[in-house]
Amino acid sequence: MASHSDTLVVFFGATAGANGGKLGSDEREIILLVWQIVDLHEKKVGKLHKCFVKPDSLELTDQCKEETGLTVDDLVNAEPLDKVLQQFQQTVSSEVKFLGGSSYTLCVNSPNIIRQALHPEASKKNLVLPECFFTFSDVRKEFLKCCPNAGPVQKLTPASMLEFVGLPAVSEQLFGAAEVSSMVQLILCILAEPHHHKFSCAEMVKYKLDSGTCSKTEPVDSETVIRARGLPWQSSDQDIARFFKGLNIAKGGVALCLNAQGRRNGEALVRFINSEHRDLALERHKHHMGSRYIEVYKATGEEFLKIAGGTSNEVAQFLSKENQVIIRMRGLPFTATSQEVLSFLGPESPVTDGAEGLLFVKYPDGRPTGDAFVLFSCEEYAQNSLKRHKQILGKRYIELFRSTAAEVQQVLNRYMSAPLISTLPPSPIMPVSVLSTPPFLPAASSTRDCVRLRGLPYTAGIEDILEFMAEHTIDIKPHGVHMVLNQQGRPSGDAFIQMKSPDKAFMVAQKCHKKTMKDRYIEVFQCSTEEMSIVLMGGTLNRSGLSPPPCKLPCLSPPTAYAAFPTPPALLPDAALYQPPLLAAPRPQAAAHSPAHALAYYPPQPHLYMNMNMNYTAYYPSPPVSPSTMGYFAAPSGAMAAVAAQPHHAAAAASPVLPQPGGLVRMQGLPYNTGIKDILSFFQGYQYAPDEYSGMVQMSEQARSLIQPKEWLCL
Repeated sequence: MASHSDTLVVFFGATAGANGGKLGSDEREIILLVWQIVDLHEKKVGKLHKCFVKPDSLELTDQCKEETGLTVDDLVNAEPLDKVLQQFQQTVSSEVKFLGGSSYTLCVNSPNIIRQALHPEASKKNLVLPECFFTFSDVRKEFLKCCPNAGPVQKLTPASMLEFVGLPAVSEQLFGAAEVSSMVQLILCILAEPHHHKFSCAEMVKYKLDSGTCSKTEPVDSETVIRARGLPWQSSDQDIARFFKGLNIAKGGVALCLNAQGRRNGEALVRFINSEHRDLALERHKHHMGSRYIEVYKATGEEFLKIAGGTSNEVAQFLSKENQVIIRMRGLPFTATSQEVLSFLGPESPVTDGAEGLLFVKYPDGRPTGDAFVLFSCEEYAQNSLKRHKQILGKRYIELFRSTAAEVQQVLNRYMSAPLISTLPPSPIMPVSVLSTPPFLPAASSTRDCVRLRGLPYTAGIEDILEFMAEHTIDIKPHGVHMVLNQQGRPSGDAFIQMKSPDKAFMVAQKCHKKTMKDRYIEVFQCSTEEMSIVLMGGTLNRSGLSPPPCKLPCLSPPTAYAAFPTPPALLPDAALYQPPLLAAPRPQAAAHSPAHALAYYPPQPHLYMNMNMNYTAYYPSPPVSPSTMGYFAAPSGAMAAVAAQPHHAAAAASPVLPQPGGLVRMQGLPYNTGIKDILSFFQGYQYAPDEYSGMVQMSEQARSLIQPKEWLCL
């Protein structure tokens, strides 16, 4: 810090291209360094030093020649940058010691020479800068502390500041020397009466990028974020930090963007510590990283949080270890264990804390994705692990590449926010007519404002769930807790909870995931009411797709995507929809066009019935509201058998709105030698319309000519 220094080194530089406010914006090399020492205690001034620097490319722009008055001949015999910096350090150290000082701090007219020119060029040339170039004071900001009415800091120049305090302009005519002499006069002025200024605050240049995590609830100023585009796909956060060398990136402020396949798309969002550094970063638009030029644009804090933000306790714990190198593994066998991964990496690449240094990425339902992140304590171990790139584990080759804390968050956010039931575009076929949703079921919607709890203890009740939700209980909708029962009417270990908003559901899924309840950890996934409604109505999710609630009654087959005409709702006695052992009967609902105690069956939208590659077990619904707020109603005994035993024509006469001729069932994947008797034997115990038997036979005969026979049977 400058407060600990007794000497200032007034420092100035110029490049072979743009200078002044645009210094460093065109990637031109430094060609001139000028400096002079000021003793802060004795207010003495040292000798003025001026050194030319020989660039790798001996080319000067016309603007540079005009402003500096230099030519290529002046630079031919000059020393390269590394030699000039050594000369600078030796000269300043000896002169400070001669004046009786012990330490010194650089003082510049603009941070551009340090941040935009010196550090980027040294990084490209792999030069190690002396420690003094990581701390400096800006004379303009120090001047504003004494003269706050001087104007905006961006418009201040040495000449304008001298004029403001009433000092004459310096007589020095040589470029660089005039600027340094002017700054020295200003420093002596603010050190004297009446200002008695002390250089107490210095700006810092970070030595390296600080890794860390970012919470979705953390406020991010949009004036501090940029988007970098055109990055090499293999670039890491350290490569991006090196591209922006000299500018201070916030902790965990590099977020590599991924495409839909989870691969890097050549873009990154970078968050800086303040807007000044962001503005300097924008000046590096189309600067080069290797042979590629990088585009730099403004971005927003919302974009950064969408990529880098997270609230997962599991990820936060994984990334809590400081100064760790992160490696991403992709293509792991789904059955791979922690021990197998550790054996694959080998003893030359020890993972930090063994199995605790591994993070397997999973879908919301717990299935592995084939991705994992690994922590290493040093760069050497990480390099050794990268040598295993595309080697075989099991029967699969494994990809390994560098990763970042923000990428860990992004990958986990992407997979954990995947819907439990994948959605497809609506069917182009005419949709089936659907009445308004019954009041005891949540309105079907794709809005993900619900959560699913899996792995509940079988003895868990509503009170246990509310205690598990803790402070999130206030965000539950009224009557929003739904317990799922199995076929025997016992708790299945699952529950659905409706939250007040998708954001509240997301927070619950992140905060409560894998918390314990009665010595069991509970999995919490975000989902939609559309998914919840299907399961609560008794639907089954398995590898074959989504099936409707179990029912053997005529006319209750749900509409399929093959339906071409609207199907009116079937009006049935309310007890007929639910088997007494499985679910308490709902409250009776009267309809104007139906007898008392009748309930309309509402067929789901046809596009919900689709093929999915998920393995789920059957679910049966619990009472549609919390048991504490609604009493159970026993279904009338024998109601199901009474309706099922009705002849087909009697049922049709009793309910004229029933669709004719009944429920149509499609059979797919029949053996090629299947006959009518085999089909009837398969449906033994079910009712089918006798007048449809001949139609089925005729259709079966026609189907024999198809490659894969498909049968339709009216039940």
